[in-house]
This record gives sequence, C-alpha cells and structure tokens, in this order.
Amino acid sequence: MEITINWYIALSAILFSLGALGVLLRRNAIIVFMSIEMMLNAANLAFVAFARHLGDLDGQVLVFFVITVAAAEVAVGLALIVTIFRSKKSINIDEINLMKG
Repeated sequence: MEITINWYIALSAILFSLGALGVLLRRNAIIVFMSIEMMLNAANLAFVAFARHLGDLDGQVLVFFVITVAAAEVAVGLALIVTIFRSKKSINIDEINLMKG
C-alpha cells in the first residue's frame, strides 16, 4: 500500500485543527504555546509533503525557516510566561491583565 500525499495532507489538517482548538479553548498559557507549535508542525508537514510530491526542495527550505521562527517564538514566549508567573503567580490567560495599572 502506497502512502499518497492525501494522507499527509489529511494528517496535517487534523493536527492543525487540534492546535487551533487548543488555542481557542484552553486558558493555560503553556498549553496555548504547545498548540501553536502543533499548528506550525502541521504546516511543516504539509510543506514537506508538497515538496516531496513536486520533487522540489523549496518546501523543505521553507520548513527550515519555520523551525527557526518556532524556536525563537518558544524562547521569547517561555521567557514571558516565566516573568508573568513570577509577578502574577498564575499563567491562566483570563487572569492576566497587564494593561491595568
């Protein structure tokens, strides 16, 4: 049985949907960041699947840049979460209101 591009795209769509639901429904900042990472990995899977299907390396090069941006996002995001947790003692998104004085 050959695995076609349709299987990869279906898996990518499922992973992206789960990530989007995690961002929309969860209130924990760490889970939201993990859901964003899942969405980025779903996009990476689609890029690699299309690159392999078309026989072109452009999709794989784009994945390299997405992984680089994701690593920077994790570093900055976790630093923000740690800073907010130290000051507010919570990482619940609904309880964080930094704009009030």
